[in-house]
Amino acid sequence: MSTRGDYASRALLSLALHRRHGPTSVRDIAERTGLPQPYLEQILLALKGAGIVRSKRGVGGGYLLAREPAEITLAQIVAAVDGPIRAGDFGEPHTGGACDHEGQCVLLSIWGDVSRRMRSILDGYTLADLQEMTEGNRDWPT
Repeated sequence: MSTRGDYASRALLSLALHRRHGPTSVRDIAERTGLPQPYLEQILLALKGAGIVRSKRGVGGGYLLAREPAEITLAQIVAAVDGPIRAGDFGEPHTGGACDHEGQCVLLSIWGDVSRRMRSILDGYTLADLQEMTEGNRDWPT
């Protein structure tokens, strides 16, 4: 998990927790989450490009979730700011036992399995789940 993925998740959770108050400025999100505002602006632009948030200009403007929190998964958030979710960029195992180097193919296969499991776990959590946990209405993962 990268810092960008963590910050994006924190910013979107803040938007989910305060969504009934309308658009939220980058400054307010930064103050509530303790995230650096310039970096947060870049992250929100990436999330906007991915269709996860939308912005409203003018007085009272700011950012809003583009979809309901139950429709936004952690996997979508992380992929929007970091690209494909995977444990490293090592490629795919060779086929037919044609490994170039000792142990390479077995490790490539394991990294692929780790990536699939990580995506599956992140797909299992939505912003609505995080909101319920934050508000004390649901148990945290153990």
